[in-house]
Amino acid sequence: MSAQSPTVATARASIRFAELVELLQQIFVRHGTSPQVAAILAHNCASAERDGAHSHGIFRIPGYLSTLASGWVNGTSVPSVTDVASGVVRVDAGNGFAQPALAAARPLLVEKARSAGIALLAIHNSHHFAALWPDVEPFAEEGLVALSVVNSMTCVVPHGADRPLFGTNPIAFAAPRADGAPIVFDLATSAIAHGDVQIAARKGERLPVGMGVDSLGQPTQDPKAILEGGALLPFGGHKGSALSMMVELLAAALTGGNFSFEFDWTDHPGARTPWTGQLLIVIDPSKTAGQSFAQRSQELVRQMHAAGLRRLPGDRRHRTRAKSQETGIELDAQDLRELRSLAAG
Repeated sequence: MSAQSPTVATARASIRFAELVELLQQIFVRHGTSPQVAAILAHNCASAERDGAHSHGIFRIPGYLSTLASGWVNGTSVPSVTDVASGVVRVDAGNGFAQPALAAARPLLVEKARSAGIALLAIHNSHHFAALWPDVEPFAEEGLVALSVVNSMTCVVPHGADRPLFGTNPIAFAAPRADGAPIVFDLATSAIAHGDVQIAARKGERLPVGMGVDSLGQPTQDPKAILEGGALLPFGGHKGSALSMMVELLAAALTGGNFSFEFDWTDHPGARTPWTGQLLIVIDPSKTAGQSFAQRSQELVRQMHAAGLRRLPGDRRHRTRAKSQETGIELDAQDLRELRSLAAG
């Protein structure tokens, strides 16, 4: 949260997950959300911090609060869930956050997936400002396969273009496996996540080559140059660019949400949350693979390890989670003091 010099060691503090959730919930309520929305956002944000996803943990709190203060997002919105078809659920988030919209639709979505074998959730009129893996991992914990995409604000130059058009447009996937945590990945279609660029700028660090360009379109390793008039690049050149385009079509055009370039927040100084859409596809693997899918997932993991792969997507997150559950979540002591101050008003 607070800027720290990269050369000065800072004091650390530890907090239990449940305590952090309660603290964040108090902050959200005090700054304009309903208790129901606050509970969902607090759990989401604390989960990211617990698991070491720092670019989507408490680092995001100032952005949430400035957005709420700007009037850009409705922190008390009640999502409207519509049963559209046998395998389709649609949610109007009411200019609120996407996570409460997902929570409102989740029981019906799971019911449809288990009945039809597959179900689609289209969320529009929503703001998504968090990591995407917490949206899909719970489905895998119930034995389901889940895929989600969400678009973001314009900050990525399509491959071969000369100006930003796409968002970071992440893709998240989760699948169950026997004898282990679910297989989960969450990746931006940009070369680096926007939050990681912000953290690098705060720490005074340089980025690897190929992450972004400055305001003149020239390659740069300076995160501030990317944030101040520059733009990110897609990962893998034309391949990442094509995936980012796909996310725009699925998350915005298919849901009825905004493309990354279609909303204007200039009349809301302090707004930070993209007003876009989100698509989730949930599959019940028992309908095609019987009860063997989790075992087959486990066999794939075994073969990947046998081939020399030492770390699977999500492994570091699960190790960090286990450590946090045992010893508490480690935060910068000054950041924790600031959180408690925000909660107290």
